Amino acid sequence: MQRVKKATVRVENQSVGSITQGLCVFVGVTHDDGFEESDQLVKKILNLRIMDDEDGVMNRSVIDTDGEILIVSQFTLYGDTSKGRRPAWSAAAPPEKAEPLIDRVVEGLKASGVTVETGKFREYMEVDLINDGPATLMIEV
Repeated sequence: MQRVKKATVRVENQSVGSITQGLCVFVGVTHDDGFEESDQLVKKILNLRIMDDEDGVMNRSVIDTDGEILIVSQFTLYGDTSKGRRPAWSAAAPPEKAEPLIDRVVEGLKASGVTVETGKFREYMEVDLINDGPATLMIEV
């Protein structure tokens, strides 16, 4: 998860999702993940105090700041580089399992009233983002 000033995801040179101030969240799914993990991730994304308050302290959530969220599916987060020079993808869940879980995250975020944009599942995506300070986190639920 990266706090951003803006972020855009393109597929075949067409913008499919774009946000201004908020969070760009790359979501990977592994074999053990299910609806419970998706629901926990929604709560964490919405309530994590990663946004600055008026004093410049990370003390506010994306909800508190009316921020936006860009969700990008990213199976490569589960790339294993412990052996050899080519990553292995065996820890990533198959698309048939991953897509419904990522969809559940998106729907859960939207249900909160936050503006949510997405990339396209199983597509080659180009992501442009402008970081908003030193705020990149890896979240495991």
